[in-house]
Amino acid sequence: MNIDIPEGKDPIGYVWGEMVPGIGIAASQFSLAVYAHTTLGLREFEAARLRIAQINGCIFCLDWRTERDGVKVEPEFADAVTEWRTTELFDERTRLAAEYAERYTLDHHNLDDDFWKRMAEHYTQQEIVELSMSLGAWLAFGRLNHVLGIDTVCVLPSHQS
Repeated sequence: MNIDIPEGKDPIGYVWGEMVPGIGIAASQFSLAVYAHTTLGLREFEAARLRIAQINGCIFCLDWRTERDGVKVEPEFADAVTEWRTTELFDERTRLAAEYAERYTLDHHNLDDDFWKRMAEHYTQQEIVELSMSLGAWLAFGRLNHVLGIDTVCVLPSHQS
């Protein structure tokens, strides 16, 4: 870890809750809201989330699988996310979610008219905004945890839907 954690303290609770409570608690509420209030399908949600995790290198995020009503994506899904351009496991919405996550993270200045036209063919404007906010949360918080070295001890608190 790159942050000193007092003996006996939970690293995540300490960093996110005690060190900077005015910011950390609000950030954690935003992070949890992405999971609790999403309207996106599980496959596109996970394709985008995992692509950000792969780019960030966040250990916890790479191991985590979102569950909805007892359902998670199949075990080979993470490998398919890496191969989002060519995998046969993805429909167009899922493929676009992975592409958007990658471009949002690595090349956001080059999201061109062709990309937005394809997005508009498969996502409503509300879904595009929701996906964009989710990408922002995953990029920021996964990267924060990884950079501070607390991604190996991260536990996503349970939430109420």
